[in-house]
Amino acid sequence: MSRVVYLHIGAPKTGTTYLQDRLMLNQASLAEHGVTIPTKNRFVDADLFHFRAALDLLDQDWGGSPGHAVGSWDTMVKRVRKARGTVVISHEILAPAKPDTIARVMNDLSDSEVHVVYSARDLGRQLPAAWQESIKQGRKWTFQRFLNKVERGQTWFRSAMDLPSVLGNWGAKLPPERVHVVTVPHDRGPTGNELWFRFCRAFGIDPAWAPLDSERSNRSLGIAETQLVRRLNRRLELPMWRDATYDGLIRELLAQEVLVARDSFPVRLPPDRFDFAEAQAEQWIDWIKDNGVDVIGDVEDLRPIRPNPDKKWRDPDRVSPKLQLGAALDALTTMTREAAERTPPDDLGRKLRQQARRLRER
Repeated sequence: MSRVVYLHIGAPKTGTTYLQDRLMLNQASLAEHGVTIPTKNRFVDADLFHFRAALDLLDQDWGGSPGHAVGSWDTMVKRVRKARGTVVISHEILAPAKPDTIARVMNDLSDSEVHVVYSARDLGRQLPAAWQESIKQGRKWTFQRFLNKVERGQTWFRSAMDLPSVLGNWGAKLPPERVHVVTVPHDRGPTGNELWFRFCRAFGIDPAWAPLDSERSNRSLGIAETQLVRRLNRRLELPMWRDATYDGLIRELLAQEVLVARDSFPVRLPPDRFDFAEAQAEQWIDWIKDNGVDVIGDVEDLRPIRPNPDKKWRDPDRVSPKLQLGAALDALTTMTREAAERTPPDDLGRKLRQQARRLRER
C-alpha cells in the first residue's frame, strides 16, 4: 500500500499543542521526505483545519461561527487520498469518538494503511491539567466536583483519558502493531525533547526532517489564576464558553497569554486522590500488556509519582483573597487595554455604563 495514515487521537493535555504546531511549522520540510500534514489551503493553518475536521466528524459545532466546520472532514479525506507516503492527522478531541464514528473513519480511509497513535500521561499530572483546561474552556465547577465526576466516569475528559476504553474502540479493527501508545515521560530528558522524539518514532519521522521548533505550549494555570477564570465564567452567560469571542478574549488572550505567565502555585492532585490515579495506572498497564500494542516510551511513565508527604498541598478551591487580587489586577489591566484598543472612546464609555447598570440590577 502506498499510503500510511497515522491518526493521532489525543489524549488532551499530553503535549498535543506543541506537537501540532511543530508539525505545522515543518510542513514543507516534512513534505520533502514524503510526510504530509494535510491542510485545506494556504490560508488555513493545518492545526485549525485538523480541529475543524475533527469537529465535523464528531458532529460538533463550537470554537467558531455556526457551521464553520461543516464539510471539513470530507475535505480532509480528499487531501489524504491525494497524498502518497506518510500522512499525519492530529487532534485530541477524537479520543472519545463512538464506534459508529470510528467505523466511518476506517471506511473513509480504507484505501490507506491506518495506524492509531494515542499519547497517555499519568493521572497525577493529567487530572490537574485537565481541570484547569476545562475552566479555560468556560466551565465553572470546582476542582473537587470535577474530580468526583471523573472518578464516576461522568465527564468528557474521563472518556478521552481512559486508555482501555479509547484504544478498545479505536483499535477494535486494527492489528495491535498498528496501535501505538506514546507515554509522556516524567521528565523531559537530557535535551528537553524526549516527548517530541517519541512522537517522531510513533509516526516514523526522523526528527531532522522537522528542524523548526515550536514556541507554543498549552501551559497550565496556577491555583489563583484558575480560580479567577472560574469565577469570571460564573459571571458570564452560559453560551459564552462555546463562543469564538470567549475563545479569543478569555481563553487565548487572558488565560493563555497573561495569566499563564504569572508566578503562581500550581494545581496539584490532592493526596487522597492518588489511590484512584494509581489504580487507573495499573489497569492501563495491564491492558497494554494483555493486548500487545506498540509502546513508545515506558509504561512506568503512566504511574503517578506521589508528592513528598511533608510538602503542603494547596487547595485550588480555597485560594486566599490576596493571591486572587494579584491575578485579578493583572487581568483587569490587560482587558482594559484590550477594550481601549478595540473600541472607540465614545462606544467604550457607553458600553461601560451599560455594564454598570447590569451589575446594579443583579
